[in-house]
Order: sequence, then C-alpha cells, then structure tokens
Amino acid sequence: MSDNQNRVEFTREMKKEYTIITPNMAPIHFELIKNVLESFGYHVDLLRTTGREIVDEGLKYVHNDTCYPALLSIGQLMHALHSGKYDLHKVALIMTQTGGGCRASNYIHLLRKALKKDGLDFIPVISLNLSGLESNSGFKITLPMIRQAIAALTYGDLLMLLKNQTKPYEVTPGTSDALVDTWTQKLTKLFEEGKAFSQREVREYFQQIAQSFADVPRRDVEKIKVGVVGEIYVKYSPLANNNLEDFLFRQDCEVMVPGILSFMIFKVDNRLEDIKLYGGSQAKKQVCTLLKWYFTKYETDLIAAVKKFPQFTAPAPYAHLKALAGKVIGYGCKMGEGWLLTAEAMELVESGYGNVVCAQPFGCLPNHIVGKGMIRKVKKLYPQANIVPIDYDPSATQVNQENRIKLMLAVAKEQQRDREEAGSEKVPAAAPAQA
Repeated sequence: MSDNQNRVEFTREMKKEYTIITPNMAPIHFELIKNVLESFGYHVDLLRTTGREIVDEGLKYVHNDTCYPALLSIGQLMHALHSGKYDLHKVALIMTQTGGGCRASNYIHLLRKALKKDGLDFIPVISLNLSGLESNSGFKITLPMIRQAIAALTYGDLLMLLKNQTKPYEVTPGTSDALVDTWTQKLTKLFEEGKAFSQREVREYFQQIAQSFADVPRRDVEKIKVGVVGEIYVKYSPLANNNLEDFLFRQDCEVMVPGILSFMIFKVDNRLEDIKLYGGSQAKKQVCTLLKWYFTKYETDLIAAVKKFPQFTAPAPYAHLKALAGKVIGYGCKMGEGWLLTAEAMELVESGYGNVVCAQPFGCLPNHIVGKGMIRKVKKLYPQANIVPIDYDPSATQVNQENRIKLMLAVAKEQQRDREEAGSEKVPAAAPAQA
C-alpha cells in the first residue's frame, strides 16, 4: 500500500481534543506561529527538547546517511512520544513538506515509517504544505491563516535581528531576551484579538519593537561581527547547531543571522524563474508575482523600521541579494537554499559581518555546493571575507566544531588588530612639547 492510502487522517473531531506536536526550528518564529495556530482553535505543543538523546533517538529510525535535519526533527518527535507526557491516542504530529527536490519532501514518509516501527502508526501525521501534496479535513490552511503566519514570521525576523544586535552591548545582561519574551506575549495577545496583521498595524508594531530595542542602554565597546548562513534548519535550530548563537555571544561576538522572509521571497521568485526558463501558465505567474509583491511590502517596512536607528544594521532587500548572486552563480541553482545562501554570505561581508559561519548538515548536497563550494569565488570578490564551513551530523563533536570557529575568530581578531594599527599609523604624531 502507498503511504497516502495507509495514512491516518487528522479529522475535524480530532481538532477539538488532540494536541498537535511540532518540532522546533527557529525558537522565536515558531513560538509566534504556534500562537497563530492556537488562535485558529488548534492545540499545539512546540518542542524545546535538546541534548544528545534527541540525536540517539533519531538514529534509531533514520539512517545516518539521511540528512541531519530529518534525523533531528524525527528524533525530537519520537522522543516526545516516548516521554510519557502525552496521551498517545490524543496526539497528532505536524511537519512541513516542501514538495521540491530537497529530501525534506520525504520527512513525512520517514516519520510514518518510524511510527510504524514502534507500533504507533495510529497517530495522525499532518503535512504542512502549500503544494497540495496531502490534505486533512481537521487541518485546513486558509488565506487568513497564511496572512497571519507571514506576519508572525516577519515579526520573528525583526525580534531575532534586534536581539542579536543588542545582546552583546546591553548594560544589564538579559534585557534583550526579556524584551523578546515581552513582545512575544504582547503579539500573542494581539493575535488572539485578530490584531497586528494588517499592513498598517504591522508597520506600527515594527516601529514600536525597533524603538524598544533602541532604548536599551548600551555599552560602547567593539565586538567581532559574525554572520551565519547555511541550510535553513541548521542555521536557525539551536538543537542542530549546538547553540551556535549562544556560543558566539560567549566568544564576545555580535551575530547576524539572515531572516526567514528572504527565503520565502526566494521560494516564490524561483517559480517565476522557472516560468522564465522553461515556460508556464500565466495564472501561476500572476499569483507568484502577487505573492512576491506582498512579501516585499513586509520586507520594505522591516528594513525601514531598523534603518531609523543608527546603532542597528538593517538587512539588504531581496533584490540586492539576487543582484549579488548573479555575479557568481546562476539563478537556476535553486535546490535547498540554492543561490540565496551564496548571496547571504556576500551581503553579510558587505554589511560588515565579514566573518561568516556556514552551517552545513551532513548529506545536504546542494548546501555543500552553494556554501562550501562557493567560498573561493566569494573570497575572490571580497578578499577580507573570513568564512568557515562547519559540518553538523551525528558523529561530529561539538568540541571540534567550536574549535574550528575559534580558529576563524582568531583570524578575525588578527585582522582587527591590523586595521587598528594601520589606522594609528595614519594619525600624525603630536608635536613635541616646548622646553
């Protein structure tokens, strides 16, 4: 029997009593998305479990040659089911399913295989997709839900960006983290009231959020600036990247992680590139053009809110990223993160984050091509770029990963000293004092 014929549907009746468990990728963004889903009447539990036991759990069900994000997300879900916390006859699992060339399209099938192995194949698995791959009568993706989810993801981008640019300088440790929590709670309450979603409201709250972080008392100190690019799950997930952001903060760095919104525009824009390269329906072209315009409005408002405060570095618009990528790679290279990963690395270097960690999961071939494979080309354009690819997989040790990053930071500190010395040499010596 095919997976579709054998699957358990999530029904309307289940919506009332079932808890939907979801793995975690981007903690700030997914918390907001969870709250959006709850405002539509779903009961959602976002997993925050970490540790080696998640990897070990995943290895029981997913071959270690399969991509690391699949192993971790399925390991996190199976670990939750075995925790004793849930009534197994009142839970459902949810995962995204892309429908593209990435193996992420197969996560759903790998998860169902894991459930069957443990005799838990009576648990419904919801495919969260916009490609019409699967449907469930009890879980419907509606236009209002999509609209609110897009706004939530954009709020997540802004909170992540401002937190990362405030935390290293805050006078009182913990202030920026507390602000993220405060805004998450405030936005959640607004979501429940059906507010904070219109373009006018979003623009207004972007301004308020940026102002609140700008008001945080800051220390006037210089930090090593580090950017993070990579496969989308490993780039954002503390479970996958061994708490990379926290490690960089402990190394006295400021961190810039590109947001999810540009990835969303990239995915829509790819459809337009497909039509340009291979042909396609005009109706599809019009829908994708409208979506791209809609996403770009959010991007424009986010950038404008950040640019009002000189202490923050605003992200570049998607159009600039695409122009950068065109210098070194073709737009048809779009599997996984595709040319966007290369463009993000280039834009980070341009923005002053010339020290770049490229987080790569084992088994993600596209990521190795557009990440590690493009370093030489990027460094040819930007000789100051200091890029280190870090592999994340079940056998990679955190110590080795952190040591490689420390070597990159040692180079960064040396470059910083050279710049300071070069600057001091240009300053004319003071005239000798008169006797």
